[in-house]
Amino acid sequence: MNTNALPRRADIVGSFLRPATLADARAQFAAGVIDADALRAVEDAAIADLVTTEAGSGLTIATDGEFRRSWWHFDFYGLLDGVEVVELDHGIQFQGVQTKPRGLTVTGKIGFSETHPFLAHYRALAAVAEVSGVVPKFTIPAPTVFDFRLEPENIDATVYADRDAMVADLIQAYRDAVVAFYDAGCRYLQFDDTAWAYLCSEVELEKAEARGIQTDGIAARYSAMLNAILEARPADMTITTHVCRGNFRSTWISSGGYEPVAKELLADTDYDGYFLEYDSERAGGFEPLRFLPVGSKRVVLGLVTSKSGELEDPELLKARIAEAATFAPLDQLALSPQCGFASTEEGNVLTEDEQWAKVRLVVDTAADVWG
Repeated sequence: MNTNALPRRADIVGSFLRPATLADARAQFAAGVIDADALRAVEDAAIADLVTTEAGSGLTIATDGEFRRSWWHFDFYGLLDGVEVVELDHGIQFQGVQTKPRGLTVTGKIGFSETHPFLAHYRALAAVAEVSGVVPKFTIPAPTVFDFRLEPENIDATVYADRDAMVADLIQAYRDAVVAFYDAGCRYLQFDDTAWAYLCSEVELEKAEARGIQTDGIAARYSAMLNAILEARPADMTITTHVCRGNFRSTWISSGGYEPVAKELLADTDYDGYFLEYDSERAGGFEPLRFLPVGSKRVVLGLVTSKSGELEDPELLKARIAEAATFAPLDQLALSPQCGFASTEEGNVLTEDEQWAKVRLVVDTAADVWG
């Protein structure tokens, strides 16, 4: 058994609750009280502390907690060439709450520049991860989310005559991003993705059709899109995905098991690993795991919820892992929290102590199951 393979047996999705010092600094920066250099110094210190805590909790990988971001996705997308984040008259509707009113618009040819700030963010993470002796893991939003959420009227028709032309450039931008992160030293990259979860929900598919998205055959189209990007991945680089049903202030968007997309996602898409949410009945059963090809791919079971501070029973977690192992080999499974703890800077409704108790539960349970 290769316990050093990625994803690790005890892994994490990516984001963490923002410490008060960081939240205060971001507010001061927005108000013009401090400049970008002062904010960056606070971010650097907070991330160094975070990585130390991750390692001290028993993790062998570490993220930067997405501490330099307001959103899990808009910060990355808005820094692509030809893309702008704009104000809308509405936010994204979660259960009982809406996000801030933000959306995307395409104003020029989409591209990924080597000056994209996230490359510097990765290098900074890698430097502190090396000090703690852990593997740096970096997260970016998936291209499928960009396509799924982008409304047709927000594509400049003078730039792209049709959506297919835009998608071709989006694919190339992500291929360029994969190579750029690799050249920066990244060997563990994750595409965070809500689109696949939406494809499991009739409600969300109907909403997409109303926005003008062509949903017929969309799972096969997304698999082909991702495979065209993953072809650019060097042999010693691991790229995983996290499939999310929505995570904002401990609320959610979509429901539905993975069965409608399991073959296209697990068997047909060339990811090295899949972080799948399994913390509630909204995710359905483990039966879709039968589509995981026997081999080196891993499914990371998100059995420990990040949406509340209540700690799960470790024996129940072990029983659920055993149940999952009736559909996919135990050696190809791992454990993580269901999602990040703060997909936006507002964070989920739990304390930092509860957050770290969840992480330690993942580490201890994984050690009991896989040794």
